[in-house]
Amino acid sequence: MFSRRYLVTGRVQGVAFRFYTRAEARRLNIAGWCRNLDNGSAVEIYAQGSHESLLLFEQWLPYGSPASKVSGVKKYDLSHDMNGDTFEIVS
Repeated sequence: MFSRRYLVTGRVQGVAFRFYTRAEARRLNIAGWCRNLDNGSAVEIYAQGSHESLLLFEQWLPYGSPASKVSGVKKYDLSHDMNGDTFEIVS
């Protein structure tokens, strides 16, 4: 299993980005969570899954929800497990 943190910027808050992200993560069997940053600048995502599932997830992130407009995705590899088996939206 691999763990990663993503920061997705652009028009990603208030456009159902997190709900689409949760659906895609669950479809790909990725555990973790996502949330809006308080300053409105991005959606933060922690994800854990197989190398292949995370690659597919990373390919999907720039598209997001139909109403979103992603301007950037930053990826950070993590060295620890998140100890979860589902993907949730957190506040």
